[in-house]
Amino acid sequence: MRKKILFVGVTALIAVSLILAIGCGKQQATTGAGAETAGGTSVTVRLLTDVSGVDDKSYNAAAWRGILEFYGDTWANQSQRGSLYDTVVAQTQDIYVPILMQTTDEGYDLIVATGFTWADSISEVAARNPNQKYMIVDVDWLSGDNILQTSYAEHEGSFLVGAAAALKAKEDGIVNPRFGFIGGVPNAVITKFHVGYVQGVLHIIPDAQFVDYYVNSWSEPGLAKTQAANWYEAGVYIIYSAAGGSGNGTIAQAKEERLAGKNVWAIGVDSDQHDEGLYSGNDSAVLTSMIKKVETSLLFGLNAVQNNTFRGEGHNFDLAQNGVGYTTTNPAMSRSIVDELEDIRSKIISGEINIIPTNAGAKRLPGFPQNLRAVDD
Repeated sequence: MRKKILFVGVTALIAVSLILAIGCGKQQATTGAGAETAGGTSVTVRLLTDVSGVDDKSYNAAAWRGILEFYGDTWANQSQRGSLYDTVVAQTQDIYVPILMQTTDEGYDLIVATGFTWADSISEVAARNPNQKYMIVDVDWLSGDNILQTSYAEHEGSFLVGAAAALKAKEDGIVNPRFGFIGGVPNAVITKFHVGYVQGVLHIIPDAQFVDYYVNSWSEPGLAKTQAANWYEAGVYIIYSAAGGSGNGTIAQAKEERLAGKNVWAIGVDSDQHDEGLYSGNDSAVLTSMIKKVETSLLFGLNAVQNNTFRGEGHNFDLAQNGVGYTTTNPAMSRSIVDELEDIRSKIISGEINIIPTNAGAKRLPGFPQNLRAVDD
């Protein structure tokens, strides 16, 4: 089959008799040797994201980095884009199926969708096209021999950044510190971030107090920023956001607060967001970030296609597999904090520390808050 790759930028699509509007500069891939990278691959892939796109500096950006790494490209030099890989941004969920159908018709070797919101659509389209290979990130409940599903132990990485937050509060001598969490759209995946973080804080400060808020969007940083401003003003010490592009608002507010002399922090997510938190020279308002190595699953899927080992099954990337973790880019993460976190990390991997991934289960733990807004689907 001849493969076509389009350099895309979907900005508006209308349902009913929908024709996918793909941006300027249509390109066709050269198949065979002419389309190969320096590494010898001619695998083609399209990444489908929600409205946040690959410039969200977080979740989708991590997926895009995995694709770039596979093809030997970088963010600054995307030389194979438009010939072997590309991306489409879906502005609304009602166009997921049409986008998937058109991408399927174009003959990509692998079609990747990021996020649970694509689950129903990819399940429907995959059932109609059993010979097409699909991959979805953050989903593990679908069936289908042609759908590779990848998930992560977000609760494990979030436990570590929660512990980091509490250790920093103790190091700073904060009396009765309060800890905030801002989520995007409530669902079981974000709940793993939420309850893992709370358990991590409680591991260090058993009587810690918490506030939480859900934006109900992945792309409303203004709402997160407003909530963060209110909380910092009310004495919240640190806020962890797992909210896609919305979480950038938390970081923006933390920068303003620290620039004004306040000792408050933000915690980044999915990617190392240290540079997003820079507010004065090399000083960053992002204490640490919970790294969710989405790029690992993209590399896994693309290599499976290239090596003819692709199977419709689920893979979970946990702490032991280096699928999640935390960053130490900020010098404020002192040696003593990192040493304690590494000890905790080892105990999680060995099973000595067990982290509950659901709100219902975590509520049974001593001292765990009973009024979190987290949902277990």
